[in-house]
Amino acid sequence: MNHSFLLAISKYTFVVFILLVVSSSSFAQRTINDIMDSTTVNHLLIISKKYGSLSFSGYMQPQFQVAQSNGTQAEYQGGNFGEYTNNRFRLRRGRLRADYMILNDDQSPSTYFVLQFDGTEQGVNIRDFWGRYYENKWKLFYVTLGLSGRPFGNELQLSSAGREAPERGRMSQILMKTERDLGITFTFNPRWKDAKLKNFVFDLGVYNGQGLAGPAEFDNSKDVIARFSHKPYKIKSMGISVAGGISTLQGGLNHRLPVSYKMDSKNGLWEMVKDSSATTINKVAPRRYYGADIQFATSTKSWKSELRAEVISGLQTGTSTTSTTPGTYPVDNKSIPLPYYTRNFNGAYFTYVQTLNSTDNQLIFKYDWYDPNSKVKGMDISAARGLSAADVRFDTFGFGFLHHFNPHFKAVLYYDVIKNETTQIQDYQDDRKDNVLTLRTQFYF
Repeated sequence: MNHSFLLAISKYTFVVFILLVVSSSSFAQRTINDIMDSTTVNHLLIISKKYGSLSFSGYMQPQFQVAQSNGTQAEYQGGNFGEYTNNRFRLRRGRLRADYMILNDDQSPSTYFVLQFDGTEQGVNIRDFWGRYYENKWKLFYVTLGLSGRPFGNELQLSSAGREAPERGRMSQILMKTERDLGITFTFNPRWKDAKLKNFVFDLGVYNGQGLAGPAEFDNSKDVIARFSHKPYKIKSMGISVAGGISTLQGGLNHRLPVSYKMDSKNGLWEMVKDSSATTINKVAPRRYYGADIQFATSTKSWKSELRAEVISGLQTGTSTTSTTPGTYPVDNKSIPLPYYTRNFNGAYFTYVQTLNSTDNQLIFKYDWYDPNSKVKGMDISAARGLSAADVRFDTFGFGFLHHFNPHFKAVLYYDVIKNETTQIQDYQDDRKDNVLTLRTQFYF
């Protein structure tokens, strides 16, 4: 065999070996669509100009939870408890991610590729599988294709590796049951050094809509998401930075039945009204979201304070029993198609994080609400008006303490106090005993 060929192979193998060993340095991913560049990691290992760079990162989240009562419905705190259990060990997430980048001769990004798996005691799934192409003539645009994070709001895009609270708020999980979706995203963000608009980002994407909540697209409707945001801007005179954005989602679900339901006022009282018409078939039951978010942070590392807030309102289509965006077309236990229900909704969250002198210690306070049907309140919610548990408002108060033991291990002790409004719906006539205490650890590299 040719000696020069063997030498080239041995050099390449050695570089790959060094890459696999060295690339295990610390990485705290901030958003689910972060890329591995010099702003997020302290290494970018080049195999060669021809082969590009390859990096690995990962984390796992073993946790223990105690609920207020057996069988607590804690879907938005990491999953419901068994009928006869109120405590459990879980592996909430186990992620392994590979990032591959090809650079141009001037070291600007050309093409990027990400593959991420999630493994728990319940199985293994793909979480990210996307590619990104950078336009480098004007350095204004890039396009992302595949299974990636949807660019709506702030909380949806925060990675669970770097987020302080164990879970996203109820509103975020209901409106977009999973943060990722299959589609295409065009991003405008000037990338040259002195660009006046380099801190402005405009994302425009088209997606299937069901995300990872279902196995495949099940109708012809698509979600169009647009977001205009500003990266953190430092106000030196005040010692703080501020960032934020506005977002909208315009989508829906195709009716398969000549029946639909929506809220209507009769004699001054709101109720869920049936609409029967053959023309309803194939029409789109709307999903229309409008959101605004803002983030403040002080400039100091010790005793740093962060405040994040977001509000979303609009129209959401679900079923008679849930306002969650369906992952497949809804059917009953006999596989008979069910009609869609459309509701006006609103929700918000406020997260405050206080660093205690050292960045190793943080206090977390969070409040969020989700009102799936803003037309009715409290005792106005009854089965006689065609309403159900899907119309009940929830408020969640969370607080906790997070400690970083070293650059690769942290733990958070967090308590969720969950309040539902008092209604005439069965099981929601009083506040349910569904508070949850979570002790989560996280190992990461």
